Amino acid sequence: MDRIGLRSNSYLIQHQPCMSNFLRTVCTARRALQRTNLTRLYATEAIAEGNTKPSIYGQPLFQSHPHLLKPHEMTPGIPAEDYEQRRRHLMESLPEDSLVVCVSAPVKYMSNNIFYKYRQASNFWYLTGFEEPDSAVILEKASNSRGYRMTLFCKGKDLAKEKWDGAKTSVYEAAAIFRADDARSIDDFPSQLKSATAMHSHVYIDIPLTHTRQGPRATSKSILKHLSSPVKARIDSDVIVDSKKRRPLAPEVERLRAIKSSAEQRVMRTAADISGRAHAKTMRFARPGISEAALAAHFEYLCAMSGAQRPAYVPVVASGPNALIIHYTSNNHLIQTGETILIDAGCEYNGYASDITRTFPASGAFTDPQRDLYSAVLAAQKQLINLCHESAGLSLYDLHRKSCDLLRQELKQLGFDLKGNDLEHVLYPHFLSHPIGIDLHESSDISRASALKEGMVITIEPGVYVPPSANFPTHFHNIGVRIEDEVLVGKTDPVVLSVAAPKEIADVEGACQGLLGLDPF
Repeated sequence: MDRIGLRSNSYLIQHQPCMSNFLRTVCTARRALQRTNLTRLYATEAIAEGNTKPSIYGQPLFQSHPHLLKPHEMTPGIPAEDYEQRRRHLMESLPEDSLVVCVSAPVKYMSNNIFYKYRQASNFWYLTGFEEPDSAVILEKASNSRGYRMTLFCKGKDLAKEKWDGAKTSVYEAAAIFRADDARSIDDFPSQLKSATAMHSHVYIDIPLTHTRQGPRATSKSILKHLSSPVKARIDSDVIVDSKKRRPLAPEVERLRAIKSSAEQRVMRTAADISGRAHAKTMRFARPGISEAALAAHFEYLCAMSGAQRPAYVPVVASGPNALIIHYTSNNHLIQTGETILIDAGCEYNGYASDITRTFPASGAFTDPQRDLYSAVLAAQKQLINLCHESAGLSLYDLHRKSCDLLRQELKQLGFDLKGNDLEHVLYPHFLSHPIGIDLHESSDISRASALKEGMVITIEPGVYVPPSANFPTHFHNIGVRIEDEVLVGKTDPVVLSVAAPKEIADVEGACQGLLGLDPF
């Protein structure tokens, strides 16, 4: 069966009751795709023949990567309808005569022409799902059935350049696949930006600051620094967004990003599962004499082998006294017998970050002081997680204040005589929580004083870090403990997404000793 057209799809489905569910799914998927007016359909060939290399698109799509996406998904795990709803909800929240302008992230370079692996700008990806650089989108509020009009700008096909860098999605197919009303070459973006901003009263746009002799300035020319040099060179010097019209876009988008859809929740659970299992297996892999760097590499290897695209951040692998450094990322010491190891690490999977911290004994069993301090932090953390639901009416500030009260009580029971700001400034100097999602620190424009809402995902990460000071009991000196989980805020109950990472003392020691049936790989 070389190619199956729409008519033969229908015939097979109607007249072959014994056909396999597998083939029936393929045929049905092809019919659905053809209804979206996509002109090149390789889904059947991709499954039956594996004939999709190289891809003709600039990112994985169901047509080219059916092992990564389902027929209804725009990006892995996220349906096309989610992107449609995001744009609709954004435009509905804005006043009449509003315009939204958002551009892709620039390609970043380590040195000269050596580039880093590309990651799309978070807000641009959230609104479009488009993963190629040198792209932009303009959304105009309208009275049509969608409530807006979408114009997508991209590089399009360049066969000579694709010989070196790989395929890019054509302008025509970008419009069809990403549901734009119109798609144009990125070369047209400067002129379209100028004309569109002139016709609207409210222009929502985030413009990076350009540093000049007069100091930092924000102009619409600044936004083009994210695009390639040829596009910047063609910018009209008069393309300036009137400051009276300009409004910040990020707070409007991040307000939407704070509440996760059911599809986003599933992707984040998978990301947390991948990272959680990597934590458990790294506990088993760890031993005295190995380097912190080897543990970091092992964790990242496990995540990559499970499908993660990249680390969500530089991992912290802090052994012994290094755990007193909150963001210790040097990871260049050797693990010593009797130490604890604090690993703060998580992967990014299908566009969403995970963030988990575990503390465990290098030798497989906690010493008595280590066990006592760990138990104190764990007891506080579990009580705090139980408060992470909308009906509690609490904010992140409320939870942080509660964390200080709980840790103070726990430490007092361990013999700490806390004075003044010993807890907040020395033993527990960081904030308890942050939202997480596409970005590790999601929705930075959302106030910490706002009450938690159902659908938010936050971290809960109390910690205690005891320096070798006469102010604190000697047997706790140089021990640092942090326990961090990702929590989905429910209406009346929280859901811990990072349950795959052991944290009860028996489970942590069991993982280290190989008693949970886990192997290091």
